[in-house]
Amino acid sequence: MKNGLMFVKLVNPCSGEGAIYLFNMCLQQLFEVKVFKEKHHSWFINQSVQSGGLLHFATPVDPLFLLLHYLIKADKEGKFQPLDQVVVDNVFPNCILLLKLPGLEKLLHHVTEEKGNPEIDNKKYYKYSKEKTLKWLEKKVNQTVAALKTNNVNVSSRVQSTAFFSGDQVSTDKEEDYIRYAHGLISDYIPKELSDDLSKYLKLPEPSASLPNPPSKKIKLSDEPVEAKEDYTKFNTKDLKTEKKNSKMTAAQKALAKVDKSGMKSIDTFFGVKNKKKIGKV
Repeated sequence: MKNGLMFVKLVNPCSGEGAIYLFNMCLQQLFEVKVFKEKHHSWFINQSVQSGGLLHFATPVDPLFLLLHYLIKADKEGKFQPLDQVVVDNVFPNCILLLKLPGLEKLLHHVTEEKGNPEIDNKKYYKYSKEKTLKWLEKKVNQTVAALKTNNVNVSSRVQSTAFFSGDQVSTDKEEDYIRYAHGLISDYIPKELSDDLSKYLKLPEPSASLPNPPSKKIKLSDEPVEAKEDYTKFNTKDLKTEKKNSKMTAAQKALAKVDKSGMKSIDTFFGVKNKKKIGKV
């Protein structure tokens, strides 16, 4: 730990696998660590160039997302339990650091039912509440939608054309795109089953069919025969021979015609069938 910063490996609430998180003990805050990796990327450090230009950045994350993993798991027992008995993990023992975050107990009412008897002890007992969790996640989705709109993030999954949509339809689809996109972002922090339940809770319809294709600009093909616009019979062989005879000879052709061709072989003799020699018996 350096400067109050502590890197730990905790469970990823979506995949259930291990992931790196950062605890800021001074700020008493939890961050998730992301890595930006790009090919052929380097850093200029002082007077040198360092290869392997990975960029690690930390962003704040709501610890309730990580606690949900343990609350849902403990809910299989169907009873109220103290939080220190719920957040237990032999694979990721540093999960107990989550309990040291200030104000955590004030947030638990968003996702749990709570019981306690101050006359007996000061302990509180918690049990996962799916109904409360879905309401809390809906608020998260709405907050995300507001942030996306404020930052003018384009979330449309398709290019909409006014030729196929009226103004009201475009507006409705746009709002649906924002909600669907926000739901996808939140789903990166919750289990798959809970993500599906949230989609139903938000009444997200199934993705609409693809847009109809605009009319084709290509010439339509027809089964009817195409009528010829010219009389191609005028180009038959007989007419060509007649036309050849009637055509005038050039000066070069006239000079070639006067050449004595006696003793010359016709070019056809070079391509004709050669006479086969008969070979008798020896």
